[in-house]
Amino acid sequence: MKNYEIEHFVVEGLHCPSCIREIEGKLKENPQVKGARVNLTTQRLAVEWGEDTTSKEQHLIRSDNIISTLLDIGFKGHRFKNDAQNNAADDELKMLLKSMAVAGFVMMNVMLFSISVWDGGTEGMESSTRILFHWFSALLVLPAAAYSGRVFYKSAWGALKNRHVNMDVPISLAVILACAMSVIQTINEQEHTYYDAAIMLLFFLLIGRYLDRKMRNHARSVAQNLMNYRSDKTTLIHEDGTSEIIAAEMLVPDMILRILPGERIPADGILENGASEIDCSLVTGETMPAKAAAGTKLFAGTLNLSGAVDMKVTAVTGKTLLDEIIKLMENAEQGRAKYVKLADKAASIYAPLVHTLALCTFLGWFFIADLSWDNSLIIAISVLIITCPCALGLAVPVVQVVASSRLFKSGILVKAGDALERLAEIDTVVFDKTGTLTLGQPELVNSANISSGDMQLAAKLAKKSSHPLCRALIAACHAKDIPTVAANTTLTEKSGMGLEANIDGFDIRLGSREWCSVDEEEGQDNPYSELWLKQRGKDPVCFSFRDRLRGDAKEVISFFKAQKFEVILLSGDRKAAVDEAAAELNIEDAKSSYKPQDKINEIERLKAAGKKVLMVGDGLNDAPALTAAHVSISPSSAADVSQNAADFIFQSASLDSLVKAYQISKKSRALVFSNFALAALYNIIAVPFAAAGYLTPLIAALAMSGSSIIVTANALRLNLGVLFESKK
Repeated sequence: MKNYEIEHFVVEGLHCPSCIREIEGKLKENPQVKGARVNLTTQRLAVEWGEDTTSKEQHLIRSDNIISTLLDIGFKGHRFKNDAQNNAADDELKMLLKSMAVAGFVMMNVMLFSISVWDGGTEGMESSTRILFHWFSALLVLPAAAYSGRVFYKSAWGALKNRHVNMDVPISLAVILACAMSVIQTINEQEHTYYDAAIMLLFFLLIGRYLDRKMRNHARSVAQNLMNYRSDKTTLIHEDGTSEIIAAEMLVPDMILRILPGERIPADGILENGASEIDCSLVTGETMPAKAAAGTKLFAGTLNLSGAVDMKVTAVTGKTLLDEIIKLMENAEQGRAKYVKLADKAASIYAPLVHTLALCTFLGWFFIADLSWDNSLIIAISVLIITCPCALGLAVPVVQVVASSRLFKSGILVKAGDALERLAEIDTVVFDKTGTLTLGQPELVNSANISSGDMQLAAKLAKKSSHPLCRALIAACHAKDIPTVAANTTLTEKSGMGLEANIDGFDIRLGSREWCSVDEEEGQDNPYSELWLKQRGKDPVCFSFRDRLRGDAKEVISFFKAQKFEVILLSGDRKAAVDEAAAELNIEDAKSSYKPQDKINEIERLKAAGKKVLMVGDGLNDAPALTAAHVSISPSSAADVSQNAADFIFQSASLDSLVKAYQISKKSRALVFSNFALAALYNIIAVPFAAAGYLTPLIAALAMSGSSIIVTANALRLNLGVLFESKK
């Protein structure tokens, strides 16, 4: 299967769904581009190349072509770099603030002239004085409108140049027509001009645009800021004990680093010497510091809180858990959910409809109602402004980004763009046991009944295996101060069965009941996981391991039952172990000795019955079942994050992440629907009023800007802490 390369760009000047449609459509004309996806809220473009890059020079040429194409259609773009995007966002906010200040200053001064005209009345004021005030207004407003409105004009011109329309086209038309009509009225020495309305329109539009950008920057995914957690420099410890400060980019695996209190860990690794407390909230979402001693895994971006420690590097920049998290968050942001597609489709027909409606409004008032051309044009301008689809374009993306950010802060990663929508639809929850309902950290429970000699012999084989039960056996030996020296001989490992070695002339086996030829009836009532030690001439020895349930597993099961969901336990473990866990968790439907294909068959059966299944599995042997389910969640180790088949990954040891994810998905869907309703209600009410002549351009600008702010603020309600209180 061919792997396609995805490159990210930052696009400045994105305002509405029609911008998305225009960019994506144009880029897909390029034969090298397999796909293009634009995220309105994060201002990001993901380009999927249809062929591999053979050289750095070709890669740069191809990227430059994308940037040139963006310029051709009126958008400034550059390759994604975190600092570059942040700087671009800051520059845009500064520009909008300056434009708003100019428009506001001129508006106040023009109002002085207008008040004089209104207060004195057109009959009581000399015609020459009124005309002079109009010219003063023109001298102030025309350059101010040219400066303050350039953000709208540039976007509109870029769209029109490429035979498209976007939401800034009707805005630009409204401002330009109001100014042009006022100049004509001034030249013809007419009583009424609309300079004050034009500059006030721009002022309020800029307020809305500024607040919109400010809110988007606030709501933008946390993943964009994760790069700030990377450490630029670190202390390298040489073999002779000397130290050196080096750049984090120079790190390679197996280097030894010294991390002082207050420093961020620059790479993934293993703690070699020392002990400390580590702030792992970046990775797990847990606020309490985690204790770290020799052998503890350390991850880039986490913070060393107390003691100085030495660590061995295992993964460097580009391959760390932090990089994988960033990649997952970016992929989720770029995903196009069905609600986004619905909003885009609605917005795609919006702009042509707006211009048609405005034209019909003008013609209707001018020819049918016999209104003057200037008053008819003012009503048409109001229609142009009121119908801009800003709120519709923001309805879904802002909710998605805020929800993903909130989940990330709780230690939950979203891997699919439509995962939240699917999670909100579930009615059945299927759990795996080992590593899901349990911690996946087995402990030896019968060490008191096993001789130290048998434990030491078993450790000689277990030392050379990475199996979880073998690691637990080694840990139990350490706890009893039993030496754990690996066998100095050839060792054979048979996948799924066990280990075998010849020690002192005897064949020794450590592994499954079948591998060690244990009688099927022996120890069948044992509810724990087993390793058997088989020596010639001796009875087999059973090592029993218990994998502790997660502390909140019972509460989480109770939560889903309270939602009237069907809860099922599917496990590959033996019946005794599964039944014990099911009884403790109050799960009535529990099935044991299930192979991966059996789990798939069960999920397919549920789907055929019309069930929307959430599969919760450890992401290793459950990958096929995770893929088959309607939506899936997996607790994952750092090494498995990027390879996991689940739609969500939770990093903490708490199973309550499932409850948080479900609650957020339900709230997100409700907010999306309410945003659609707010956008629709705004247009249903405002458009008829504008077309009927009851709304001035100024009121129309206020209404249009206000609708965008309301939709964005509605999405930010996801940040309310009360959302995450579990229902009893």
